[in-house]
Amino acid sequence: MSIHIGVGGWTFEPWRGTFYPAGLPQKRELEYASRHLTSIEINGTYYGTQKPESFARWYQETPEGFVFSLKGSRFTTNRRVLAEAGDSIKYFYNTGVLELGDRLGPVLWQFAPTKKFDEADFGKFLELLPREIDGRKLRHVVEVRHDSFCTPAFVALLREFQTPEGPQLIVCATRVAAQGITLTRASNVAFLELEWTPALHDQAEDRTHRIGQTDSVTAWYLLAADTIDETMAELVERKRGIVDAVTDGKRIDGENVVEGVVRVLRGDEPYRHLRPVA
Repeated sequence: MSIHIGVGGWTFEPWRGTFYPAGLPQKRELEYASRHLTSIEINGTYYGTQKPESFARWYQETPEGFVFSLKGSRFTTNRRVLAEAGDSIKYFYNTGVLELGDRLGPVLWQFAPTKKFDEADFGKFLELLPREIDGRKLRHVVEVRHDSFCTPAFVALLREFQTPEGPQLIVCATRVAAQGITLTRASNVAFLELEWTPALHDQAEDRTHRIGQTDSVTAWYLLAADTIDETMAELVERKRGIVDAVTDGKRIDGENVVEGVVRVLRGDEPYRHLRPVA
């Protein structure tokens, strides 16, 4: 299993002189970034057509093993009837996308937050997505953001089009996993962006098993040392103890609940990144 870690885009002025070495020509920024990351999402394909020459150049500037993810055109997804997107999808792939060669990773089809789930229409859209072109297998990802997609019918629909092997790892924000639906057969799920509520973490972990998963699933929390996330993880576990004590009617280390909360938040040795409060 290969894991690719990256960012969205690479032309950011604040990176110059910080991430990018001072004096590095802008035309060499992708070359530099692709040797420190293993994947980058191209957002420009969402807003407008790119030239075949651009895709070919990006291929040449990146090393073997590097993967681009592309955002599908907004003219494909921002429409009332998705079943009529066939010509738009064909046009997207005819713009030179395949010039990326083996650097071409998944294409992300992002839908507006206002786009509601219509089983028949969305199913027609999935049927329009090409599985391969000229013998080259293609991968697709759908990003839906309306609550109407939180239904077993949507999960069942995706399963009809999901490749048998499926992904082995999914990385997602904890809140997304807790309030949405984990649409994967992955046996490893990594959570980012911790929440302050232990119940959200529990719900996110529970949802990794609500996808017809028969194999065991391992949930991971990705934390960087000496960051606010590390502090949050410590506080969440303390908070979990407080919640358990309250619901069980117990005292916390001989203190009442209010005293326990204050002690946890302040402590004899205040947590990094937190200021004591009165």
